[in-house]
Amino acid sequence: MFGTWGQTIRLGLKSLLLQKMRSSLAALGIFIGTTTVIWLVAMGEGVSYQAQQQILELGATNVIVRSVEPKLITSGDNNRIKRYGLLRSDYERFLTNIPTIVRSVPIRELRREFAAGGRILSATLIGCVEDYRELNRLEVARGRWLQPVDHRQNVIVLADGLASRLFPGENAVGKKVRIESDIYTVIGQMKPRGASAAIGGSLEARDFAFDGYIPLTTFRDRVGDQIMVRTGEGFNFKGEIIELTQITLTIDRVESVDESVSIIERLLKKYHDQEDYAVVVPKELLRQAERTRSMFNAMLVVIAGISLLVGGIGIMNIMLATVTERTREIGIRRALGAKRGHIIQQFLVETLVLTGSGGVLGVCCGMMCGPIFRGVRMLVVSIAPDSIPPIVMSLEPRIALWSVLMSVGISLGVGLLFGLYPARRAAAMNPIDALRHE
Repeated sequence: MFGTWGQTIRLGLKSLLLQKMRSSLAALGIFIGTTTVIWLVAMGEGVSYQAQQQILELGATNVIVRSVEPKLITSGDNNRIKRYGLLRSDYERFLTNIPTIVRSVPIRELRREFAAGGRILSATLIGCVEDYRELNRLEVARGRWLQPVDHRQNVIVLADGLASRLFPGENAVGKKVRIESDIYTVIGQMKPRGASAAIGGSLEARDFAFDGYIPLTTFRDRVGDQIMVRTGEGFNFKGEIIELTQITLTIDRVESVDESVSIIERLLKKYHDQEDYAVVVPKELLRQAERTRSMFNAMLVVIAGISLLVGGIGIMNIMLATVTERTREIGIRRALGAKRGHIIQQFLVETLVLTGSGGVLGVCCGMMCGPIFRGVRMLVVSIAPDSIPPIVMSLEPRIALWSVLMSVGISLGVGLLFGLYPARRAAAMNPIDALRHE
């Protein structure tokens, strides 16, 4: 059996070598198709990886725990004061019991009137820690951000919109801002920042333009946990006691998020007698990126598969022409005792050699996707430095093993599929008619 197959392979290779140009052109179609599959998937994987990294930076591993006013309120000393929300002890328990936390950002926020130079503006006062800036991707325009040395100090960093309204046309750094009865020194001004929703450390859509940032310890000392609001004329007040407005926890890995959330919820249920909190997990961002990646790869594979299909049709045309040209050869082999199976084997071997060689060369070229892409990019940059978008400059192709295996499998499948009809047609010839063919 092996001897018969070996003889068939040798005969097939000899026949292909007699028509080098035709064989090379036939294999070229498979080569292009295989390379296209690997290259397109590699580029798609590179774009997908970039997108997923950006989504991770936006907060796909962040767990946002926020104080929520419950339907049933546990009151304080009198019915006019409501006590609810996250506690500083909750924050400490999270850090103690959840080892997967790599960053934790507690905040306390409140609407207040900011006054400077005769101007009064209502804005959000935020008591936060140093990591708040990195969590929300805020950038400093002037001065500096909050530092550990600022704890319990009356210093403030102003958002761009707030600084521009309070100090129009001036450098806000070093100026004084009055908030209620307290005076704060401006130590920094932030760059403009677009609104966000459920990204980074934000639970809902918010505008970062009108925020004032002070140390969380300063907020506790100067503002306190209890906030009183006048409800009418005279001495009618109502108030609420909230220790922390929100805690944002960054988990080390996406795979650890669900387990960490379950621990958070168990701790909150154990130490809260009312549901005065909400836990939000923006991991849906990453799931959406994964779905987009799958759709993108499917589209690329379809496009590349069309290239292989065209190459297969080209091979079938060439093999049909070969059958016609070698009719007399087929007749002689049949007359000498070759069976139909031998004829089918011969032509299938030739087709598989064409597609196999094209597929192997295509894989070799496909594996060079990264160096070739970087080389072409450098060449273009040297000729026209500003012609390539930033996303292309940072893009790195990522070879997917499944695309290599699939492209080789498809190329061999194309060989079998499109080589079977010419082979069966050759085997079906009448030996007497084939011998008469000129």
